[in-house]
Amino acid sequence: MSELRSKAEHTAAIRALRRVVLVVNTRSRKGRHSYFEALRLLQADGFRPLRSYAVMDPTRLPQTITEALDLQPDLLVVGGGDGSLSEAVKHVAHRDVALGVLPLGTTNNFARSLGLPLDLALAVKVFSRGKVADIDLGMAGDRPFANLASFGVSVEVAGRVKPWLKRALGRAAYPLTALALLPGHKPFRAFITVDGRRHELLTHQLNIANGRYHGGWQIAKDISIDNRRLVAYQLGSGKRLRLIAETMVRATSGRWRSLAGGPFVTGGEMLLETDPPIAADVDGEVRLRTPMTIRTIPNGLRVMVPPRFVDT
Repeated sequence: MSELRSKAEHTAAIRALRRVVLVVNTRSRKGRHSYFEALRLLQADGFRPLRSYAVMDPTRLPQTITEALDLQPDLLVVGGGDGSLSEAVKHVAHRDVALGVLPLGTTNNFARSLGLPLDLALAVKVFSRGKVADIDLGMAGDRPFANLASFGVSVEVAGRVKPWLKRALGRAAYPLTALALLPGHKPFRAFITVDGRRHELLTHQLNIANGRYHGGWQIAKDISIDNRRLVAYQLGSGKRLRLIAETMVRATSGRWRSLAGGPFVTGGEMLLETDPPIAADVDGEVRLRTPMTIRTIPNGLRVMVPPRFVDT
């Protein structure tokens, strides 16, 4: 781990030296149309990227980000969806480099949690007018994540949602795919141990969030990506009809109950066990299985955010 400058020093370096590298996943929902525009906007704002990468093969993204960081930029600008940004988070965590986010995906949960504008031109302006903040980093086992670890029907959705449907319908593609898969999905029993207390539930879907948004909709107003706490919550119960109803209400209204009175479990570290053991979708990547420990690392990641972002 490199020695970190103060956040004020880091912000000043970005504004004065403008050492930036641009990486855009051109396979993301908006990426293929936005690479040249993002480069033009950066240059118009006074940045002269050390190098820029248009990544057409997502499997090359890890290698590309490694090459980009070898150039030792003060700011690594990554354009893509939550999957691309999650890959960048794994590389930038604990390093003296800030992650700049261009929200070019379907749901853009990470960008929304940071309070970033979703318009490309306004997002670029954050790099010259915003500040460096350090936010929480999620850990699912030994796997860093930015947004969400999810269990249940969403794992099947992640593997089955069609790219053309995401391009056509945006975030609505996910609940529609879930509704198609739900009739054949079996509920599971989950046990969450937090601060010595064990919580038990039967459900089709369990989420453990580091950020404030899921599926492009706000989970609750009093959730933060920088409060050193995770939030576990279920959608529906063991009954399919209830899950369908709750999914549609949240999808259409964006309304979630507050942490003060809602069906949430919060804590800095959680042990999750399930019966039967099931796969986990960690920021769109399905590689882990329960049981697992999920925790936060406070101030584990540096990001560029708008001036109004509350950095704790």
